[in-house]
Amino acid sequence: MPADRERRRTTRRVPDAREPLAHLRLRAGRELAVLNLSPAGALVEGPTRLLPGTHVDVHIVTRAGRVLVRSRILRAFVSDLQANAVSYRGALAFDRLVDVAAAGYAIPAVLLDAVSASGSPYPGADATGEDTAAIAQSA
Repeated sequence: MPADRERRRTTRRVPDAREPLAHLRLRAGRELAVLNLSPAGALVEGPTRLLPGTHVDVHIVTRAGRVLVRSRILRAFVSDLQANAVSYRGALAFDRLVDVAAAGYAIPAVLLDAVSASGSPYPGADATGEDTAAIAQSA
């Protein structure tokens, strides 16, 4: 088998830190950071000990909402060792495919400016948003 041949079944992506998919929660309540993921699995890191060959249930927040997915820990190792903390990194294989597409599409800033600039002002307000009726009464 050639060394450059890709063995993964699906394409992986790194979730944005602001996405709900950037973290997943074990059924027991511990949170893990997602380093990369695909519809078939995820590479995760956190303080929870991960034992290869065991099964875990994970809550994943997708575009459709929160789903509970049974997963198998394929491999795991200690990724960081401090005097008072241990961090583990592990690969999870989901028992079923999960929709891990980005939650939405980014709206270009040019379009956001156009939307906020359009529309009509409140009654009694000029184009700058100043309340012309209040200004006239105070004069």
